[in-house]
Amino acid sequence: MKKLLSLIILTFGFSAFAQKTVTEKQIFAAMDAQAEAFLKESKANSFSIGIVKDGKTYTRHYGEIDKGKGNQANNSTLFEIASVTKLFTGTLVAKAVLDGKISLDDDIRKYITGSYPNLQFNGTPVTIKDLVSLKSGFNKDLPDRSELFKVRNDSTAFKVEKLEKAYTKEQFFKDLKSVKVVTLPGTVYNYNNGTLQLTAHILENVYGKSYETLLKENILIPLKLNHTKLHINQNETIANGYDGKGVRMPFLPYSLWGAQGYLKSTLTDLTTFLKFELDKKNPLVQESQRDLLNNKNYWNAYFWDEVTINHNGRNARKHGGAFGTQNLFWVFPDYNIGISVITNQGGENTYGNLYNAVQNLIDDLKPFGQKLIGREIEKKCFENIDSGIAYYKELKKSKPDSYNFSDESELNNLGYKLMRNGAVTSSIKLFQLYVSEFPDSGNPYDSLAEAYFNNKEYALSKHNYQKSLELNPDNDNAKEMLKKIEEIKY
Repeated sequence: MKKLLSLIILTFGFSAFAQKTVTEKQIFAAMDAQAEAFLKESKANSFSIGIVKDGKTYTRHYGEIDKGKGNQANNSTLFEIASVTKLFTGTLVAKAVLDGKISLDDDIRKYITGSYPNLQFNGTPVTIKDLVSLKSGFNKDLPDRSELFKVRNDSTAFKVEKLEKAYTKEQFFKDLKSVKVVTLPGTVYNYNNGTLQLTAHILENVYGKSYETLLKENILIPLKLNHTKLHINQNETIANGYDGKGVRMPFLPYSLWGAQGYLKSTLTDLTTFLKFELDKKNPLVQESQRDLLNNKNYWNAYFWDEVTINHNGRNARKHGGAFGTQNLFWVFPDYNIGISVITNQGGENTYGNLYNAVQNLIDDLKPFGQKLIGREIEKKCFENIDSGIAYYKELKKSKPDSYNFSDESELNNLGYKLMRNGAVTSSIKLFQLYVSEFPDSGNPYDSLAEAYFNNKEYALSKHNYQKSLELNPDNDNAKEMLKKIEEIKY
């Protein structure tokens, strides 16, 4: 959870910083530095970075696709982009709205073949707006993979692959009749791949064309995304992907319409798509990124993970995670910068490492605005945690507008970095600072409780998990950890 600056504060905050010019040499130096840090932290084989800044494109590739083979990726390498596919689907829905084919407030059943009296909550139907905002209220995904994810191990991806390969459109519509809408549509975020497949079906019905044809005619051909496709040719290959242990993972199987995450693309095409998403004058971009539910500070728009207003201005991000490949696609329109980073690793901490890489890149490349406070104090915190915390407090007092003190994730990420590097006592002190800075949020207490748990201070861990749960009753992690602590004799 984040405390976000308002647009008004940002506007005045930005004016306080002098414009600076970032040279091409500095851009590539920033890319090299983040690649080195990412590969060291993640132990991944490969890392690719694409940046669009002021209309110019910069790309670089690091490592190798397959360990020991020296096969470095290049701008023509095809990667699974997984859920970044959802942005393409969202753009098609935005076009349908602008074309007058559908209305955001329409009941989705108006465009679904068959009768579905179950797709409502106490008489309130699920609308197109709820669907694209990922707030449908559906109680399960289609296909339902919940049982397979209860116990995750090296075989989970292969079991999911088998399930998805066997799943048919006939079964999809049969299962759709058993879906229950368990919350008021438009109120609770619910990431659901089945709703993307349903969206593709709706698009096909309103246009009378296949989803794949709509992709080609409205996005791929106009933008000249010549290497972005649902189905590859026999002479084409996709970059192999691996889990965090280095085990080769299967590719995502083609499932139903493929609208949820089946596209493959190259870094060249992804940077072209970054340019498209940075075009603030394009009606499609305006529509697909806009706040549909009046959330003010952050929203999901048309299948984005999050569009938000914070220390980086207005920005929008989408994460795509396959079994063995992850892509983070992020645009910062106020800086006219877009960043896409790709790795062929699907490890547990991969997303966090990608997130940090993009945050550090935008921190280096933006010409004005607040800098990352966690990054500024990191070196001192590793050298001496007390000096690092004192430095934080000094900067907050002397330079409150120069650094981003409002985003919880800054201190949280640094605390976990300390803990992962074995500095548990230092992480406890950092998380204590985190709690003091954000006392009304549940997450700081959860993080502090985890550090205490790792330090075998179970009574303090219990106290902080209880506090976290008090502030956030939906914190399932705290509930599980409290059960573990009760089982420990201390």
